[in-house]
Amino acid sequence: MKNLLLNAAILTVCALVFWPNALNAQCFQTAGKLYKTDGTDCINSIFTGVPFLRTVADARSSAMGDAGIAISADANAIHFNASKLVFAEQDMSFSANYTPWMRSIVNNAYLGYLNGFKKMGDRQAIGLGLRYFSSGELQFRDTNGEPLNTGIANEFELAIAYARKLSDHFSAGITGKFIYSDFAAGQPLRGGDIVSAGRAGAADISFTYETRVDVQNWKSNLRIGLVLSNIGSKITYSNSLDREYLPTNLGLGAAWELQLNDYHALTLTADINKLMVPTPCLNGGSSCDLNGNGRPDFKEHSPIVGMFKSFSDAPEGFSEEMRELMYSLGMEYWYKKRLAIRAGYFYESITKGERAFFTTGLGFKYKEVLGLNFSYMTTTSIGPHPLDNTLRFSLLFGLNNDGIGTRSPIL
Repeated sequence: MKNLLLNAAILTVCALVFWPNALNAQCFQTAGKLYKTDGTDCINSIFTGVPFLRTVADARSSAMGDAGIAISADANAIHFNASKLVFAEQDMSFSANYTPWMRSIVNNAYLGYLNGFKKMGDRQAIGLGLRYFSSGELQFRDTNGEPLNTGIANEFELAIAYARKLSDHFSAGITGKFIYSDFAAGQPLRGGDIVSAGRAGAADISFTYETRVDVQNWKSNLRIGLVLSNIGSKITYSNSLDREYLPTNLGLGAAWELQLNDYHALTLTADINKLMVPTPCLNGGSSCDLNGNGRPDFKEHSPIVGMFKSFSDAPEGFSEEMRELMYSLGMEYWYKKRLAIRAGYFYESITKGERAFFTTGLGFKYKEVLGLNFSYMTTTSIGPHPLDNTLRFSLLFGLNNDGIGTRSPIL
């Protein structure tokens, strides 16, 4: 994708990966650490294709610092961890999610997400999800920077999931995905090539362990989830051999639910995530292209090899590998199983994207059937940031076999 010089594609990529500062001056390595010429740390963010696959769409999880791997299951679990669907209290649920995206820099951009699942007895569940991103209207330019026509970049993911209990406390799930990404199909590229839509296939593999852990007089539940997501083919937008990795990710999450009494319930949760994508080579030149074929070596691995390489290929070694971890912390409080108050924090290293934000949100449940959630995000960055004041909205509908709605305190 290095030859894709249309500003529409560049804007879309930057927007979806939260505008990390990835453009660096030449970096130099001293005593095992990389610095820019001014002595500051080198920014070495990991870029992938279709990063919208990792963008959190539902308002409940986004209100808890984007933590969602181990919280109680609803229809939006398909995105985070499909294996926990079999532990859902409701027999069937649907959700609709909407996020206006980066309105401070792009007009009419949004992310929409529709999900639904159905339990088949007590040990199996199936789910279906559709994720859609629209960039809003963008101005396309040719390779010389001259304006062409305007257009809209569209991307979507269609997912189908299956989950099964392997024991009373342990479950596994698998999700298959079809991914379509149209940045600027039909626009010209340097060298006479034409931009085409990108297509890819991927899968998620997930596991959940859940058990009751009572504390004094409180009923308590502990849930742990492990997810490998977006394992699949690379994606390209032209005939170039330079293809992009999908945002393959390893996530580990835990949630502790406490029923304090008949009126009050509390959930504490935390997620740790790591992209299983090779770390870029910063120095350029022959040191990044040992076989001399004109393409950086880190982009030539197969997706599976790249997954394993991602744990040991950072230029600064183990310390940089640890900086590639992303952390989410969240809290959810329910009053009378009707009103929820949520808060959370997300952190990513300054050298890996510099996303750090506080989140908060509210949830309402009506007549045991309908749920409404919304969340608000504010970054900790100094000065304006394209993610500031991001709002998300979610609507959920759930039923049991008796037709009277969900038994779960968390819709």
